Amino acid sequence: MQDKITKILKAIADPTRREIFHALVVASTALPITQISNQYEISRQGITKHIKTLEEAGLVQITSKGRERFCIADPQPLQEVNKWLKFYEKFWEDTLGDLQSYLDNKA
Repeated sequence: MQDKITKILKAIADPTRREIFHALVVASTALPITQISNQYEISRQGITKHIKTLEEAGLVQITSKGRERFCIADPQPLQEVNKWLKFYEKFWEDTLGDLQSYLDNKA
């Protein structure tokens, strides 16, 4: 089973999924899948697969009203990735700081 961060990274790895997610975040409201799929030159089935991947990562929630299905973005899971990246940001800052100190002492 994939961990949460792996699912999120997989979901945002695809440019179309990133565009869909971004559009949903900007919209700040639930959008019908039909409206989303009309924005792309991909079949509705293809868009639905992309949305399903976003949903599995927790980045999108899908609700039904009548016959229509609506999607709304949930950017909260991106904080998990941000926490993970912060560790490496600190690592590189520390490493580059050490390199700078080394170079300063050699000069």
